[in-house]
Amino acid sequence: MPTPLTRNAKLTIAQLQAAMDEFVGSRGWYGPDSEKPQEPRNLAASISLEANEVLEWFQWSNRVEPDEVGGELADVVLYCVQLANVLGLDLGDALSRKLELNNSRFPEVEDQQWQRRLAS
Repeated sequence: MPTPLTRNAKLTIAQLQAAMDEFVGSRGWYGPDSEKPQEPRNLAASISLEANEVLEWFQWSNRVEPDEVGGELADVVLYCVQLANVLGLDLGDALSRKLELNNSRFPEVEDQQWQRRLAS
């Protein structure tokens, strides 16, 4: 049985995929009669629904509740991870390839307007 994740755990994409697979499997959602069938269509719909919950935070104002928005973003990412699992994709590899493609498609510019706010 895998070690339970702690709040401060920093996971690689591969570890996140494995943890999500374990989570889904331990709830029986891979079963043929599951109430939450892990089909690509269902997972893609869930990604869209959760992304709209992110957008809802900004519907009428720019106020941000970082923990709440973070929870919604996490839902989007977890559904993406699970869709990658169901499709047999290495999400880390897909992300690296896409970032490399974007790097070649979009030239660098010096833009001081937006400051990065990376979590440490």
